[in-house]
Amino acid sequence: MAHHGGGGRPEHLVASIPGRLREARPSISFEFFPPKDDDAEAQLWTAIRQLERVRPAFVSVTYGAGGTTQDRTVRVTGRIADETSLTPLAHLTCVGASVRQVRQVVGQYASSGVRNILALRGDPPGNVRGQWTAHPEGLDHADQLVALISGLGDFTIGVAAFPDVHPDSPDLDHDVEVLVRKADAGASFAITQMVFDADSYLRLRDRVAARRDLPITPGLMPVTNVRQIQRMSELMGTPLPAAVVGRLEEVKDDPVAVRAVGVQIATELGRRMLDEGAPGIHFITMNRSTATLEVFDNLGL
Repeated sequence: MAHHGGGGRPEHLVASIPGRLREARPSISFEFFPPKDDDAEAQLWTAIRQLERVRPAFVSVTYGAGGTTQDRTVRVTGRIADETSLTPLAHLTCVGASVRQVRQVVGQYASSGVRNILALRGDPPGNVRGQWTAHPEGLDHADQLVALISGLGDFTIGVAAFPDVHPDSPDLDHDVEVLVRKADAGASFAITQMVFDADSYLRLRDRVAARRDLPITPGLMPVTNVRQIQRMSELMGTPLPAAVVGRLEEVKDDPVAVRAVGVQIATELGRRMLDEGAPGIHFITMNRSTATLEVFDNLGL
């Protein structure tokens, strides 16, 4: 078991994620969600152990929809820090939390040795597409959260990016300005929502790169069942590309074929973005390893 504190923290806990994003080898990372029960937790840890073997640059654990599961997220992230060789990226949102409570969560992460935090505004609780309302004693935007974390210690801070335009944003210009503000507040890298259109990712990346040095890693998820399509579109707040939906709909009655097409689409997207200079791929795993590892192998990573 690793020990933390002082100047003797293990290397994997103090590793610089922006530094890894600038290495010649593409940075591969994995995203998990907190388990709801013991069986789901066992499945999560099976996936973590299988994916640990490919030595990702970092892994992250999300909050549940609307900021739920915060306690479990903090616990699982701390356990990753303590029991694995993986570099954890801790999620933190503004949802339903006062500034005092946010400070407490940052303190919990710090006490686990975690030094990398992904700062997010978060989605409205109960309805991801509902009206956002800040906690009366909380924060209203992710750049405010970045600034708060920056003042609390020696943290490396990442933020979210939205290639298909944030659902609350009027246009891409506004999203670029938001990312610039986040960088100015102290963010040093960004991870996108899951990408289903490589051109959208490249457009956002290039627009931001013209303004700030902020490496942006695309999120990628191999779709393994057709029901995921509608859910992904709902969470993203934007329709999925017709070409992607059409390829999956063509084989919707054959689960094996759906999975194969989903892996193929993810492989094509990943290859295009890496060929165009993406710093890496952030795999959204849904707490399963096999489809993710297939895409990883297909990309020769």
